[in-house]
Amino acid sequence: MNYYQTKSTLLHGSNYKEIKKNSDKLFASLQKQTKRQPYVRSAYFSKQKIFFNLFWIHLFDKPDKIRSERLRFLKCGIELIQKSRNHPESKDNLNNKAEILHRFMGITKNKIKFAVQIKEIKRTGKKYLMSVFLYD
Repeated sequence: MNYYQTKSTLLHGSNYKEIKKNSDKLFASLQKQTKRQPYVRSAYFSKQKIFFNLFWIHLFDKPDKIRSERLRFLKCGIELIQKSRNHPESKDNLNNKAEILHRFMGITKNKIKFAVQIKEIKRTGKKYLMSVFLYD
C-alpha cells in the first residue's frame, strides 16, 4: 500500500475543547471559500469536489475521546485529499450496494499512519469525506 507523506502535523490541543477550537478555525477557512457547502478538491479524483456533510454527522456519533483523536488528523486528511494521487483501497459498501468506499493511506510529518475514508454515491458520483482516523 502506498502512503502519502503529508507536510502538516496533527492539530494541537490537550483536550477535546482545544482540538475542536483548532479544527473549527481550519474548517472556517474552508467555509469562506464558498457560499454553499464546504468542500475540497481531490487530486486523485481529477479535481472533483469532496464534501464534508457526512464527516460531521459521523464524527458526532462518537464519544469525545474518539472525536478528539479523529479531529487531530483533520488537517493532514485535508492535505492528503488535496494532493495525493496514490490509489486508494476501494470496495463496495457491504451495507449499501449503491456506494463505494475509498480508503486513502497517509503518514504525518511525525511519522504517524492514518487513513482517510471517502464515500462515493455510484448513481450521482458525489463524494463525501466520512472519516479521518489513526491507522495501525
